[in-house]
Amino acid sequence: MPTTFKKKIAARQTIDRLKRYTLQEGLQTILASAYTKFDESVDLAVNLGVDPRHADQMVRGTCVLPHGTGKTVRVLVFVKGEKEKEAREAGADYVGAEELAKKIQEGWLDFDKAVATPDMMGVVGKLGKILGPRGMMPNPKVGTVTFDVARAVTELKGGKVEFRVEKAGIVHIPMGRVSFGPEKLADNFKSLMESIIRLKPSTSKGVYLKGVSISTTMGPGLRLDTQEVRNLVK
Repeated sequence: MPTTFKKKIAARQTIDRLKRYTLQEGLQTILASAYTKFDESVDLAVNLGVDPRHADQMVRGTCVLPHGTGKTVRVLVFVKGEKEKEAREAGADYVGAEELAKKIQEGWLDFDKAVATPDMMGVVGKLGKILGPRGMMPNPKVGTVTFDVARAVTELKGGKVEFRVEKAGIVHIPMGRVSFGPEKLADNFKSLMESIIRLKPSTSKGVYLKGVSISTTMGPGLRLDTQEVRNLVK
């Protein structure tokens, strides 16, 4: 039996499938069970009592994680004129207009997030079929279509994450890395949960927070005590 497979089995055996862990217990358990040589991502999954088929129950938003995601984010900004300097000084990796749009149409995608000023959306709109499915399309709802490009770039570089409820009513979001340790991960977790709870649709009836689980990239997931989660973010 391969060593990696043995470690995977051992990691699963540390998780009690029937237990609802406190946040601290859960973080300590998944971190202790991480077995790969690379710095795994720690992910959050939240099952919400909403029906995403109805527009008024769509949960979508952003959150700037206190300790970032642990990932280097390459930011591209579609902009012209004076705003070009602002974007570069804020740390944007690529700044331009039509020439960048042309490169993307030709297959270039060496960036992670895109920002655009509103006056550039005539150019950017043509890239919707390319950037949209990849989650890279600038969108005013998440703050990436704005004239305040410095702020947008700074937030994305600093660990701003976007989230959107899926068809099954579940939100999946990265909340850091194993190397962060339990304290930083707990801070990021609380910020994410505050954002999700704040966005509860007024039309959502019954239990909104139906389930919360955390996991590492390669490790098993475990479920958290939803009542404790509610108390943590009050």
